[in-house]
Amino acid sequence: MDWTFDGGRPCIDLVNTLRNRHLDGYELLTDPTKLAEWLALAGHLEQGHRVTAEDLALAIRLREAVDRLTRGTVTAADVKLVNQVAAQIPVPQLRIDAGAPRRVLRSSAGPVRAALAELAADAIDVVTTGSRIRVCAFDNCGLRFLDSSPQHNRQWCSMARCGNRAKARAHYARRKSAKA
Repeated sequence: MDWTFDGGRPCIDLVNTLRNRHLDGYELLTDPTKLAEWLALAGHLEQGHRVTAEDLALAIRLREAVDRLTRGTVTAADVKLVNQVAAQIPVPQLRIDAGAPRRVLRSSAGPVRAALAELAADAIDVVTTGSRIRVCAFDNCGLRFLDSSPQHNRQWCSMARCGNRAKARAHYARRKSAKA
């Protein structure tokens, strides 16, 4: 699976689970096991937790609401959904393991809903702090990313992937036109 975590924020990485939005779109969260895999790889859920079809439907609705909100298309329904999901945020608690204090998160909503709540809370932070979300400039990418560059002029989701390809393509075009 082509999971990427170049969005710069967890909620943007969730948005990027639908690829090629500028075309017809390519869904990566095709079933509950894929959502479980993504949540585990993103560090939001331990391996082995069961994800239901209902969890998957909620994650996709949340993802699309976050996408619209980060593009500035604010609707009351999207705000309500993000707030409802975020309300299930896990509460930090203190646990003593091997004589040392450790912070753990507890939620009555269950681990999957708690993970989605963390993503919704992250979206609230992104939307309310004026973060600049951009779309990768590489012609067939379209991934979203947080532009935290000093000049706010970052072009690619990842320099290692799209930036290098774009620069190599431009270099090839310059060499080809110089030979002509």
